[in-house]
Amino acid sequence: MWPFKRKKRGAKKNAATEPAAAIEASPQLLEPVKRADRFNFQDLVVEATTDIGSRPARLFMTTLGTVLGIGSLVATLAFAQTAANQIATQFNAAAATQVIVTPGEANRGQSTIATGTLPWDSPSRVERLVGVTGAALTADVEGITAITAVPINDPSVAAKTPPGLTAASSELLTVLGGTLQTGRMFDEGHDERGDRVAVLGKNAATRLGISRVETQPSIFIDGIAYSVIGIVDTLDSRGSLLETVWIPMGSAREDFRLVAPAQLQIKIDYGAGPVVAEQAPIALAPEKPDSFEVKAPQGASDLSSNVQADINIVFLILGAISLLAGGLGIANVTLLSVLERTGEIGLRRALGATRKQIAGQFLVESIVIGLLGGLIGAALGVIGVVIVAVTQGWTPVVNPVVAIVGALLGAVVGWASGWYPARRAAKIEPVEALRST
Repeated sequence: MWPFKRKKRGAKKNAATEPAAAIEASPQLLEPVKRADRFNFQDLVVEATTDIGSRPARLFMTTLGTVLGIGSLVATLAFAQTAANQIATQFNAAAATQVIVTPGEANRGQSTIATGTLPWDSPSRVERLVGVTGAALTADVEGITAITAVPINDPSVAAKTPPGLTAASSELLTVLGGTLQTGRMFDEGHDERGDRVAVLGKNAATRLGISRVETQPSIFIDGIAYSVIGIVDTLDSRGSLLETVWIPMGSAREDFRLVAPAQLQIKIDYGAGPVVAEQAPIALAPEKPDSFEVKAPQGASDLSSNVQADINIVFLILGAISLLAGGLGIANVTLLSVLERTGEIGLRRALGATRKQIAGQFLVESIVIGLLGGLIGAALGVIGVVIVAVTQGWTPVVNPVVAIVGALLGAVVGWASGWYPARRAAKIEPVEALRST
């Protein structure tokens, strides 16, 4: 029996010593086994969105700041583009399509003399140029003492300052982009025959007491009767001519001894100003083009581009201020949330949550809030611009890139606003957090 018992005791002894020997033989078994971190980014997003949805009132108030900021930014940039487009349109229709040619002047002693003379056929000469759509001559008729609707022979009646008198060629109304209130404009036949007909600017018509021309009422220019055949209502340029009486060039030559035209008004295509300004004096007087002065608009995009740049800068500053206010709102609410949830943060840290996970949750919450506010704000900004533009009769100009970038900018603002509160939450020690609660 002993051999067996001894053998059994030996076996027990070996069994008791085998684990120790195994451990000594395998020291790597002494290292602690690392716990697999199963809290991935998807879980982080779910946790953050769940927490955001649990506080709808706070979500609304926090998102409202970003909505206003992004909405203001998108709306102001779109308004800038729309307004600049409207200004450019107005500019194109008036100033950018007008070139004025006048005889040059030179000083001789104390007097000024003209160095050139506009030909009577100046319009036909410049209309051959590329970019010219029309031309007309004008001249102020000097020395007129009275223009009245009825002849005045009573010397006791106080004299009134008469309206101005303008000699014009038949295309002037078209060149200036004008419209008639009533009647018609005189034509080339009236000009060639020297017919005594007149067209009144609407302000001159009011001063003369004339509102209808169906019966061709007469006005008297220094006692000479002229039949009124039309009244001008609006002019895109040279609005001062609404204060004057227009008569044909031929009539001014015969009745008032007009010697030469004083000004050539040229209507051009948008952007043709520099070329027409260079070629018009040559077309008028090839042997002496320097005898004329030309006033032409800037290049096709210089002025409108400058206006658009100035407007963009102003509105961009306003939008940035609004966006900064929205970002501060997100930061303030997120920081307040960290302070209110100090106990929760301490408990989660005690249960094994890392600093990175705590910071990530608050940072994702801020990004989601910012993105949500950016999407809503960009949509409202675009809708607001369209509504205002339509009510004003403008063409809304909204760059899709602005709306997309505005929405993404909301997420960036949320990230920037939530960085400090998230960092502060990550630094909270679990013992101190639990003790404070």
